[in-house]
Formats: sequence, structure tokens, C-alpha cells
Amino acid sequence: MAVTLSETAARRVNAFLAKRGKGVGLRLAVKTSGCSGMAYALEFVDEEDADDLRFESHGVTVLVDRKSHVYLDGTELDFVREGLNEGFKFHNPNVKDQCGCGESFTV
Repeated sequence: MAVTLSETAARRVNAFLAKRGKGVGLRLAVKTSGCSGMAYALEFVDEEDADDLRFESHGVTVLVDRKSHVYLDGTELDFVREGLNEGFKFHNPNVKDQCGCGESFTV
């Protein structure tokens, strides 16, 4: 399976990359954190690492390290606006539970 972006997320990532003036894409990862055990990490990257898995989604390069891919396989990253708030939202089919604040999850 793959890690993908919605069209809305891809437009937003492309806008950020254009504003930065450089970058090859977006890195998605998981890190140990929060009350449920894992949290998502996003960063814009200027070069790929040797162990990165590379996915293309709506014209955006998505990089995922092999350890994180186990937890992110099948995930779609979306960009949503809810009232006055906006941000990236993960639709991860592997999540079994998440904390009340939504910042961390378990698989």
C-alpha cells in the first residue's frame, strides 16, 4: 500500500514548498510521544534519505522512513478547515485508539 495526500493537502503542501523556495517534498513519520504512545511528525525536506520510501500523490513527493511506514501504510493526509481552525489531518486505517486530545495514537 501507499501513503497518499488528498488534493486539498497536496495544494497546501505545494504552496508551502513554493513559499520556502526549495524542497523535494514532505516527510511523514511517527515518533514515540504523547499519552497513547505515538505521534505524527511532518516536515518539509530538501533531500531524500537512503532508507526513505518514496510515494507520489497529486504531484507531491511523500517520503516515509521504513520504520514509520509500518504504522503509516494506507494513510491519507488531508488538509481541513473546521471553524476558525485549519490543519493537516491523518486518516490512518491502522489506528486502534487515540488519546482524548487527538495528538497521539496506538496501533
